[in-house]
Amino acid sequence: MTQDYDVVIVGAGPAGLTAALTLGGAERRVLLLDGGPPRNARATAAHNVFTRDGCAPTDLKTLGLRDLRPYDITVRHTPAREARVLEDGFAIRHDGGWARARRLLFASGVRDRLPHIPGLRERWGLTVHHCPYCDGWPNRDARLGVLGSHQEGHYLALNVRAWTEDVCLLTDGPDELTDEQREDLRCVGVPLYRRPIMRVSGKETVTVHFQDGQRLELEGLFLNPTQVQNSTLPAALGCELDAKSRVVVNENGMTSVRGIWAAGDMAGAPQYVANAAASGMTAAVSLNTTLIHEDVRARGAAFHKSPDEDPEVGVA
Repeated sequence: MTQDYDVVIVGAGPAGLTAALTLGGAERRVLLLDGGPPRNARATAAHNVFTRDGCAPTDLKTLGLRDLRPYDITVRHTPAREARVLEDGFAIRHDGGWARARRLLFASGVRDRLPHIPGLRERWGLTVHHCPYCDGWPNRDARLGVLGSHQEGHYLALNVRAWTEDVCLLTDGPDELTDEQREDLRCVGVPLYRRPIMRVSGKETVTVHFQDGQRLELEGLFLNPTQVQNSTLPAALGCELDAKSRVVVNENGMTSVRGIWAAGDMAGAPQYVANAAASGMTAAVSLNTTLIHEDVRARGAAFHKSPDEDPEVGVA
């Protein structure tokens, strides 16, 4: 083992950066493994971020890394390649070698899997969007489409309509909607397009090309993609995943494996920058609390409670 740390954090998005900041401020020796650009790197601006509304996601990351400079935090621009459970912690292999840590915190995020429609990925984050709370305001009163079927398409279309009355639902074939859901759309004036889609094109706008030769001109498109974990290491270490491949955590970010925490998009919704950052701090505080207790026990002491106090008194 080449280096020892209190904590290795895998991932340098809002969750990982906030966790590193919290643990650095707690005087922990931290290794932060930055596996690459953030999930929203193609977006031109992040919204609903306190004091940084409209800041480019890559600029947010630059600012976050700069905030870590005063602390005992080593940043490596490499993903985690391998992980092992040790008797007294974990071993992590990255491009610079091996590191050993008492605790492990995953904030490695998820990857979006878009529908297999030519032209869609090239416009992802530019004119094709995921979250109306992130991209609704820039597209307010615009001519928008929602791509999806079943309940998710119905739900997203009704939500996007809060930002514009000119919205339609494209199901790329049979809609899989109930009669009640179709009536919902009719009541709020959301037209339904069931024609299969051949491709999308356009630079500043989105042109939907249907297989029957018809076209639909839009100013933007929203959809809910499926997602997979960016890193296979949580599953390899035995962390429980749910049906949507998210890492299962408790309210403090603890996974099913002792000594491992997870935060941010990889642990589930709501997937907003501010929520990811908050979950990173929550997980870091919980993780650090276990280190504090461990260090106190190593000196023969413990957090003994007073018999006349409420059980929750003194709990961080």
